[in-house]
Amino acid sequence: MITFRRVTDVPEGFGETAVTIGKFDGVHAGHRAVIARLRQAAEDRGLNSVVVTFDRHPLALLAPEKCPQVLVGNEQKLDLLAETGIDAALLLPFDRELAQLSPENFVTTVLTGALRAKLVLVGNDFRFGHRGAGDVALLRELGGRFGFDVETIPDVAPVDGRRVSSTWIRELLAQGRVSDAAQLLGHDPAVRGLVVHGAKRGRELGYPTANLSPDSDGLIPADGVYAGWLRVGSERLPSAISVGNNPTFDGVPQKQVEAFVLDREIDLYDQIVEVQFVERIRGMVAFTGIEPLIVQMADDVERVRQLLS
Repeated sequence: MITFRRVTDVPEGFGETAVTIGKFDGVHAGHRAVIARLRQAAEDRGLNSVVVTFDRHPLALLAPEKCPQVLVGNEQKLDLLAETGIDAALLLPFDRELAQLSPENFVTTVLTGALRAKLVLVGNDFRFGHRGAGDVALLRELGGRFGFDVETIPDVAPVDGRRVSSTWIRELLAQGRVSDAAQLLGHDPAVRGLVVHGAKRGRELGYPTANLSPDSDGLIPADGVYAGWLRVGSERLPSAISVGNNPTFDGVPQKQVEAFVLDREIDLYDQIVEVQFVERIRGMVAFTGIEPLIVQMADDVERVRQLLS
C-alpha cells in the first residue's frame, strides 16, 4: 500500500481511482466491508483502490471537548488499512483549511483533482464539506458534473441488529470486553508505544514487565488483567497484561499498561511494541500484602497460558 499524507503527494501519473472516505477509526468490520467492496469495484473497472481518511477525529479540531478517544493511532490505522489490500491511503491533515472547504471544493481538490476519482463509495449517512453541508444526494449531483459514479454501502450489523461502529467498540473496551470488541473489529484491540522504565516492582516480584509509555497509541481497555500478545518486530509473544494504576502500591497518577512475556526473558527498553488484548482475566484489586499478590499473579499467568495455548 502506498501512503500519501497530502493531496500534493499524489503523483500525476498515479491513475484513475475508486475511492472511499471516512475516519476509519479502528478499521472495524463495517469499514472492512466497505473496503472489500471498494477493492472489487476497483478491480472490475481497472482503477486504483484508495481510502481517504484523516490524521485526527474532526472533533479534535472543531469541538475538542466533545471528541471521543480514538481506537487507534495513525500508524496503527495505516498498518490495518495495508492489511486490507488496498492500493493506497490518503491520510489528510484535518486542519482549518480542510474543514472550511465547501463540498464542491472538497470534490475538486481531493476526489477529482488529486485522485482522478471515477467511483466513490460511501455509507448512506455520509456527510462532507464545511459543517457537513454535503450529503449523498449532493455527492451524486457533483459526480454527474465531474465525471464519477457514487455507490452507497449498507451498514454492517451483527445478529442483534445494532450497526457496527467505533462508538460501540469504545463502550465494550470501557467494560473490559476485549473479546467482544475483537468480534466487531475483526482483529484484537491493541495499544502501541515505547517501552519505558517503570518502578521495576514486577521484576522484584519475579514477573518483569514491559511498561508502555503513557502517550502510547490506541484506546486502553478497562482496568484489569488480560491474556494477550506482545508484538515486537515480526514476533508475537504470549503475555499476561496488567492495566491500571497499581492500587496495591498506593497507585500512580495515570493508567499503565504492563506486559509480562511468558517463558521468555527479553530486553524491550526503548523499543516500539504493540500489546494486543485477547481476554480479560479479572478486574484490578488492591491486595493486603505482597504474598497474596504473588499468589494471584502466578494464578493469572497460568490462566493466560491456558487461554492462549
